Amino acid sequence: MKFDFRLFFLTVGFSGLSPKASGTVGTIASLPLGIAILMFFPPLTLFLLTILITVLAVKSINQYEKETGTHDSKIIVIDELAGLWLAFSLSIPGQIQEFSDEVILAIILNFVLFRLFDIWKPSIIGKIDKNVPGGLGVMGDDILAGLVAGILTATIIHYNLLII
Repeated sequence: MKFDFRLFFLTVGFSGLSPKASGTVGTIASLPLGIAILMFFPPLTLFLLTILITVLAVKSINQYEKETGTHDSKIIVIDELAGLWLAFSLSIPGQIQEFSDEVILAIILNFVLFRLFDIWKPSIIGKIDKNVPGGLGVMGDDILAGLVAGILTATIIHYNLLII
């Protein structure tokens, strides 16, 4: 049996094949990968990787959708990876040297807020999801959800808006 690298990529290591909550499972699979990158490299590296992955994913999703005749298949979760990594790159202030309270809070807030915006799809996030075809539509709503989650997380942490 031939290994399908494109399916491995689009499903983030086959995590998108989960029969339930594939988006959340894909986000969970993306979490340690993003954290590991930030332990060795600055957030700019994660940001640039996110852009590269997004460009590759749009092309791969377009090809996958053309071959399967589907749009925004539940098994495709590379968009969750890109959204979460974008949020991390915007709100974690530097390379992770230690898991301080601020870093842990940023990781948790990014995860929760990203999933909230990705599921709820408020405002333009929902419009992109419904109206933009192909890979750009699949990736676009998650990129925007990650952007909003990252900015909101950075704001909450910077201004100490969360009392624990």
